[in-house]
Amino acid sequence: MTLSTDYSLKLESNRSEFVKGMRDGIPIGLGYFAVAFSLGITAKAIGLTPITCMVTSVLCHASAGEYAVYSMIGANAAYIEMAIMIFIANARYLLMSCAMSQRMHPSLSFGHRLVMGFGITDELFGISIARAGYLNPNYMYGGMAISIPLWALGSATGCFSGGVLPPRLVSALSVALFGMFIAIIVPPVRNDRLIGGIIAVCFAASFALSKLSVFDMISGGTKTIILTIVISAAAALLFPRSGEVQDV
Repeated sequence: MTLSTDYSLKLESNRSEFVKGMRDGIPIGLGYFAVAFSLGITAKAIGLTPITCMVTSVLCHASAGEYAVYSMIGANAAYIEMAIMIFIANARYLLMSCAMSQRMHPSLSFGHRLVMGFGITDELFGISIARAGYLNPNYMYGGMAISIPLWALGSATGCFSGGVLPPRLVSALSVALFGMFIAIIVPPVRNDRLIGGIIAVCFAASFALSKLSVFDMISGGTKTIILTIVISAAAALLFPRSGEVQDV
């Protein structure tokens, strides 16, 4: 059976893929709700309404990007300054989109690619790219159908609640996201020690950049981009693999 034939069969089971995406999106959505709740409290402090928070979260799915928006609104920043800051904070998604595009079937329409690009987050990218073979857009749509509404709802709820919950409790709720990241990286590490080694290098390099004062002027998002480009390029040169998508 060729990859193209297998891909066609997968598209015929779109409903099944969508349901799988929803299932995998539940823990992501719960983690998003907790993080967005704390962002909503921040938005409340600068005078935004729950509806505004919800619309912002529907359009911006990144905690760093959304926090940058609220911070700059609170500082009365100009629109152009806000746009530049959001671009820098979310620039890592350009890299994720490029990586995901390599896993899409050549016949996948522009509309599907556009919607998938709009819905990319760290976690949705992680669960999608971890699947074998060509990506079925319906799987990602299922994850988006759960996680994005919970992200928006959490933001609006946090804004509505204001400062009712203590900050320590809100911070504790966000631990679910770290557990989810671990669940994403453990399976491929078990199957490939090389991936485990590269992840260890990423952790060590990220820690080093956070401690070295020479990099203090660089934002966290920019550091992530630099590390991603350097480490992925080095891994590709030192440990090249076939460009064919493997379906296992």
